[in-house]
Amino acid sequence: MKHISASHESFAEIAAAAARLLTGLEKLTDADVSAPSRLPGWTKGHVLSHLARQAPALERLLEWARTGVENPQYADRAARDAEIEAGACRPAAELVADIAETAARFQRTIESLPGPAWRATIQPFTGEVCTPERILVIRLRELEVHHTDLDIGYGFSDIPQPALGIVLDDVTGYLAPADETPHFVLRDENGEVIHRFGTGGPTVSGPRAAVLAWLTGRSAGEGLTSTAPLPVLPGWI
Repeated sequence: MKHISASHESFAEIAAAAARLLTGLEKLTDADVSAPSRLPGWTKGHVLSHLARQAPALERLLEWARTGVENPQYADRAARDAEIEAGACRPAAELVADIAETAARFQRTIESLPGPAWRATIQPFTGEVCTPERILVIRLRELEVHHTDLDIGYGFSDIPQPALGIVLDDVTGYLAPADETPHFVLRDENGEVIHRFGTGGPTVSGPRAAVLAWLTGRSAGEGLTSTAPLPVLPGWI
């Protein structure tokens, strides 16, 4: 799975993504919170509650890395889902304040994590064994993809290229080893290969933002072309 190094540059990418999200939330109303998001079954409040609670969950993994004492991201899926549900109906101002506070605390945690801790071994909720550098990708991915899920005027084409590249690499890295992923070649609009899934199969081409929207299940393939019918992708996390 994709990692990025623990550096001022990667920390800045996460801070910038959080700032873009908070700017987009400035005019959020209580009515907006209860409106549907782009995720089936989730209101905008559910997405916001998830983003707020995800930061301290990832901090538990960073504390595991710092101390060597196992500290799971969540007790189990039921606990995670209950936590999201419990916060989803809060007023807009409370949700936004929660996101701002937890994002700032997460930023302080990554920027102060000691060097040896970045080389420790931890295990996120998804089951992979990794170092804390993986947490940087997870946080950036969640901020950017869920920002688009809120349907507040921010789309995949609005994600800056450095962040877009990191998230796209991560998603292709997730799909590549999956048994259900069909064989095909993925290229950008300039013909550059983004990823080869298996051997052979059709060639799917398009802008990287449109590619990411499709790979994450956020679009049916709008903006893409294919030399055969678009492959059917397995579900993404």
